[in-house]
Amino acid sequence: MSEIRSTARPRNRWTALAAGVPLALAAVGVMAYGSGPGAFRADGQRTVAAAVPVAAPAWAAEVADGFASVNALGQNGTYGGRDGRTVTVTTLADLEKYATAAEPYVIVVAAAITMNPVGKEIKVASDKTIVGRGTSGQIVGGGFFLGQGVHNVIIRNLTIRDSYQGVWNDKDHDFDGIQMDGAHHVWIDHNDFRRMADGLIDSRKDTTYVTVSWNKLSDNNKTFGIGWTENVTAALTIHHNWFRETEQRNPSTDNVAQAHLYNNYLEDVAGTGINSSYGNYSRGNTKMVLENSYFQGMKNPVQKDSTASVVQRGNVFSGTSGRNESGGTAFDPKAYYGYTLDKAADVPALLRSGAGPRSSIGAVSTVGTSAAATITVAKDGSGQYTSVQKAVDAVPAGNASRVVILVGPGTYRETVKVPSNKPHVTIQGSGAGRKDTEIVYNNAAGTAKPGGGTYGTSGSASVAVEADDFQARNLTISNDFDEGKNQSLSGHQAVALRTAADKVFLDGVIVNGDQDTLLLDTAAKDRLGRVYVTNSYVTGNVDFIFGRASAVIDRSVITLKKRWDGSSAGYITAPSTAAGRKGILINRSTVNGDVSSAGFYLGRPWHAGGDASLDPQTTVRESTLSAAIRTTPWTDMSGFSWKDDRFAEYRNTGPGAGSASGDRPHLNDSQAAGQTPAAWLGDWTPTAG
Repeated sequence: MSEIRSTARPRNRWTALAAGVPLALAAVGVMAYGSGPGAFRADGQRTVAAAVPVAAPAWAAEVADGFASVNALGQNGTYGGRDGRTVTVTTLADLEKYATAAEPYVIVVAAAITMNPVGKEIKVASDKTIVGRGTSGQIVGGGFFLGQGVHNVIIRNLTIRDSYQGVWNDKDHDFDGIQMDGAHHVWIDHNDFRRMADGLIDSRKDTTYVTVSWNKLSDNNKTFGIGWTENVTAALTIHHNWFRETEQRNPSTDNVAQAHLYNNYLEDVAGTGINSSYGNYSRGNTKMVLENSYFQGMKNPVQKDSTASVVQRGNVFSGTSGRNESGGTAFDPKAYYGYTLDKAADVPALLRSGAGPRSSIGAVSTVGTSAAATITVAKDGSGQYTSVQKAVDAVPAGNASRVVILVGPGTYRETVKVPSNKPHVTIQGSGAGRKDTEIVYNNAAGTAKPGGGTYGTSGSASVAVEADDFQARNLTISNDFDEGKNQSLSGHQAVALRTAADKVFLDGVIVNGDQDTLLLDTAAKDRLGRVYVTNSYVTGNVDFIFGRASAVIDRSVITLKKRWDGSSAGYITAPSTAAGRKGILINRSTVNGDVSSAGFYLGRPWHAGGDASLDPQTTVRESTLSAAIRTTPWTDMSGFSWKDDRFAEYRNTGPGAGSASGDRPHLNDSQAAGQTPAAWLGDWTPTAG
């Protein structure tokens, strides 16, 4: 797909990382992770009463994209406190102590911290990263203040909420989530802001070189204000944010020299007590570039003053009314930094699953846990290796603890295999998004092997994982075999990713191909193989999620693609589940794609090798199905009837959903209670590492 194949790349974040991180971290570095969600067990028993120094994890080395990445005002990009110690805090006193300190810190908020008094805004000093641990870090009843000259600050993965004092248009309580007065180089990312007495975010008084990304902003009146100055100097990037049920300032952008807004989702839900008054507003002498955003139900979705500019490209407006304006000239964002646009039509599903705090951010270890090594890969030679496979080869056989292979932005045209004797490996892209780092090859089942014979379906994989406890995040894995140019070849199955292991965790990835994209297998027919895929994209057209693993596709986007000849027909799943095992569960996900209506089946039973003892299973529940899905969504395969196996739906929506019938079985509530991600994964809780 064009939106995944885009060659536009953000500024090379790996180069900035190597230049600014202490040598020990940039080379081999250490970081550590706990055994449960974040640094703690799922039952919450491992809590920390005070700030605890910890080793720096990989996410602490991540740096901003957009205008916050630009070298200006004596600050080369925004990397927060990565050059300092990492501390974990659970009290207001400790949070304030480290946030206001002169030296750099990575501050992990591991609990809900209530501000006292209500409305308190901690005065954050320069060179700080303040990040929530998983989804547990919360700031309640107050927020943060960044004053004149404060710079190089990252605020990520927090829920900042509830300073609201009962007055909707409150003019007496200036209680913001984040207020910036004259700061520069600030990255606000993956937070959940809601119900504040004043603004969720205020960027004031010439605050500049700011990036606001992947946040959820909701249930508020004055949402995101920018301005409070007569000067026209500020530069901001605002991308991949979900504005939901917010009345005004979405954002209001006054006297901003460069305002780049893209891939945001503005949603006014009908029939509620909150009604939008306007969406994106270009005020004063602002120059705004507005790209590939999605406006749903908004009143006055885009408006501008006569003195301001708005250049619109590729936006979608659904059920909107009132002013929708553009005009004037602006600027070219790519003159300042690289970026990649998602299709506007995909933005709602992408942000519903991806905006706000993530479990994979903020995971750290406490004192006494084992450390995990980091191996670095970079195309430009600034890492330890230029090849992902060479980094895998460097992992010791029989390794007993987590090894993170941190892969810099770029396209890595190679095949990668993680063998069974190298468990606990994470392959993680270090770019601004999952499209920035891509591992790709083009073998197909019928491709000739150098030593004779052909690769076969499983051997065609661009990335093959045979080791337990494998994780991948923030990257793309593709097979770009061209069926159209290889019609004479027998065997067009072309796997992007094959897993044949237990406890495989894929978070924030794109798996891209055509036929047989994602093979989720087990090490043997009698072996358990659990796979959890979340916040991800899987693309293809024929049997492109298949295999005998017990696999959960959760809160992800399944994108249907046309065949090589332009036809729209195919099958999403082809399970080959062993009897007594669980198969493929698609949960709370979206099925979409630029294909014709009623051409795709949800699945068919794959009895591999004609094995009649198999009992294939696919359940699709609480998901949004496009019109591409056939009204009879299951079909037979190789002489085996789907009705003899396990195929069902539960509470799906969208134009491709349908009522229960003999050709479209639905689970009842009691049956559905036993077909959940927790039931599929059993005693395993996927945890970022």
